[in-house]
Amino acid sequence: MANKDNIYNKPLQQIGGFTFDEQVAQVFPDMIKRSVPGYEKIIQTIAMITERKAVANSNLYDLGCSLGATTLSMRSALKNTQGCQIIAVDSSEAMIKRCSETINAYRSDIPVSVLQEDICNIKIENASVVVLNFTLQFLTPEKRLELLTNIYNGLLPGGVLVLSEKFVFEDELSHQLLIDLHLDFKRNNGYSELEISQKRSSLENVLIADTVEQHYQRLQKAGFEHNNLWYQCFNFGSILSIK
Repeated sequence: MANKDNIYNKPLQQIGGFTFDEQVAQVFPDMIKRSVPGYEKIIQTIAMITERKAVANSNLYDLGCSLGATTLSMRSALKNTQGCQIIAVDSSEAMIKRCSETINAYRSDIPVSVLQEDICNIKIENASVVVLNFTLQFLTPEKRLELLTNIYNGLLPGGVLVLSEKFVFEDELSHQLLIDLHLDFKRNNGYSELEISQKRSSLENVLIADTVEQHYQRLQKAGFEHNNLWYQCFNFGSILSIK
């Protein structure tokens, strides 16, 4: 059973920027389940996409792998695909340590390399599936196109990128309603007003969200011509891009 996310349940004198440290790693499964609508559906669908799009003797990348939920989902779908390996990358030492433990707890013939590294320093090569699951939003905006271009160049023809993100919307009325619905989602999952407020403050200037159109424009600049929003719940969603 996952540890409960109580990080922001008491008043904090000073709220620092959100970091993926040991404290967050301990409660991350509970935090993301209670904070990100549709997260489990996205993870399940990544397995379906992997089953359909993984190519024999290719690499699959989970960039910003956190505790390895996406990696495990991808690996579960590779039973009949020969010669594949998964490369899971995260810059957080706490996340990588727990991710390695999680991956090693499940026996599989599919090799997984778990790397503590800045995803911007990883050269994508011979890839059939690449996943950025709520990761791009934590990069500074000027680094995003370079990463997507690196992914595009490293994908095989027909390869796919799954890009899951929190979105903002240009229409102010719609944008505010979707924010309010997301806050209701968090309240319904047991978060107090204090927790919601302090978490929002910690994420300010750390998580910088784009509009769906901004994502499409950047993906096209990187080389992706086939981009579609395949899932959305409130202000969270996932885009599928095909090379």
